[in-house]
Parts: sequence; structure tokens; C-alpha cells
Amino acid sequence: MKTLLIRVGLQLGTSAVAIILAALILPGFHLRFSGFLTAVIIFTIVQSLATGIVEKIANKHAPVLSGAASLISTFLALLIANGFGGGTSIRTFTSWVLATLIVWAVTAAGAVFLPRLLLKGAAK
Repeated sequence: MKTLLIRVGLQLGTSAVAIILAALILPGFHLRFSGFLTAVIIFTIVQSLATGIVEKIANKHAPVLSGAASLISTFLALLIANGFGGGTSIRTFTSWVLATLIVWAVTAAGAVFLPRLLLKGAAK
């Protein structure tokens, strides 16, 4: 249970950092403080659910897309989070593409490296 809570916290934290970073870098990506937490929670839930669904669909119908499943799920999660809560506003095509890449890269790096660091330290 402790490990699950740590993983959920890490996922929420890396999602928040990724969204903030994208907003700082991209002029067409805006954050509103009032809906930020809602956007992060929605993004994290949708990304978690969409990754599995997109991977299954890609493996069954278009195996060549299975490598891009996490990018597709990141885009879908941004799209849904952008539509609810008013925490994010992504306005240009370039911002959508770059936001997807930035958020995907940060959340992927967090998913790979942070559990190893924190869970390794917690085991000692």
C-alpha cells in the first residue's frame, strides 16, 4: 500500500511539474491557478487509463503505433484536461504538439527514474 501511494504521488507530482514546465516554455499554453489542481488530477487519471487502452488498440489494429501509445495518451489526456476545470488553455497547433512532447518527456522520465530513487531509499 505504501508503494502504491508513493507511485500515485509521484505520478501526480510529475504531471504537475510537466504541465507547469510546458506553460513556462510555450507561449500558447496558459495555466490558471484556480483550476490547476483539477487539471493535474484529470490529466493524471486520463493518462493512466488511456495508456493501457491505446496500447491495446494499437497492438491489435496497428502494431506500428504501439511505440507511440504513450504520446497519444499524453495528447488525449491534455485534450481532456484542457476541456475540464479551466486549469489549462492550449491555443495553437504548435503549442499542442510541443506540449504533448514536453509533458510526455517529463512524465516518462519521472516514471522511470523517480520510483527507483525513492523506493530504493525507502527500502534501506
